[in-house]
Amino acid sequence: MAKVNTYDLVIVGGGPIGMACAIAAHQKGLNYIILEKGALVNSLFNYPLYMTFFSTAEKLEIGNIPFNCIAPKPGRQEALEYYRNIQRYFDLNIKLFEKVETINKTNGEFTIVTDKTNYTAKNVVIATGFYDIPIYMDVPGEHLAKVSHYYKEAHEYAFRKVLIVGANNSSVDAALECWRKGADVTMVIRKDEINPRVKYWVKPDVENRIAEGSIKAYFNSNITEIKETEVDILTPNGPITIENDFVLALTGYRPNLEFIQQCGVNISDDSNLTPQYNPETMETNITGLYLAGVVCGGMETHKWFIENSRVHADIIINNITGNN
Repeated sequence: MAKVNTYDLVIVGGGPIGMACAIAAHQKGLNYIILEKGALVNSLFNYPLYMTFFSTAEKLEIGNIPFNCIAPKPGRQEALEYYRNIQRYFDLNIKLFEKVETINKTNGEFTIVTDKTNYTAKNVVIATGFYDIPIYMDVPGEHLAKVSHYYKEAHEYAFRKVLIVGANNSSVDAALECWRKGADVTMVIRKDEINPRVKYWVKPDVENRIAEGSIKAYFNSNITEIKETEVDILTPNGPITIENDFVLALTGYRPNLEFIQQCGVNISDDSNLTPQYNPETMETNITGLYLAGVVCGGMETHKWFIENSRVHADIIINNITGNN
């Protein structure tokens, strides 16, 4: 029989918001643990190597610990260093590389089963982010080895023909970095413009590169098939086929809503798939089960991010301690 560990609070997800919940729990004297399936702040770890945040450093702070940054906007490496220092400072009770498989509530208590052991808790916070599941295109050839839904750095694409799908921040960053490293870059964009939410200092850059022809772009277009050395695209002027070595399908990501549903949380039946929770307490339709961070927005992954969901931690912990 697996060992059972009992806590006031189990936090699922060791990202910045999960860590903020743990800090608030510690400050209120709760017996807590964070369960993280990967590395500390795993989503940030998997961001592109040279990604720059939209937010300024102070808006990424948690635990009232200053985030010192020389540049106006911090990058991935600085953020990882900051959150590692948060862990060093608070010595949060966290289990890394331990994946939560199921959460069930019986007789007023939660049972949390991981791939390592079992836990019981009076309360649970799900703060799992959204970077784990790509939004797939569902086109023939999407399974080929040359297709990736994640982008790390440009070097491997240098001097190759690279097609980038999407017009959001990740797509634009990848297009510009790959082009600057010598790649032949083509963008396929479903709408008629670069996403207005693209970082304001980057958007003119990519628009100028497209205007001058350095980066080719097909607007109002979609990939219809990916082949070993070609890609078929449906454009407003009809279907075309272009030569291709790599496809970066940076079409966005979504939370693991299936996991949330399996926990008993109601999900809206519209396209947003929004989980049910009380915004005044962050408690779901399951008493004692809370949501924090970007997962609260369902498919609207642009709605919540670190700087505006840090407050979820205090809201949740104040509600838990007020109920006890």
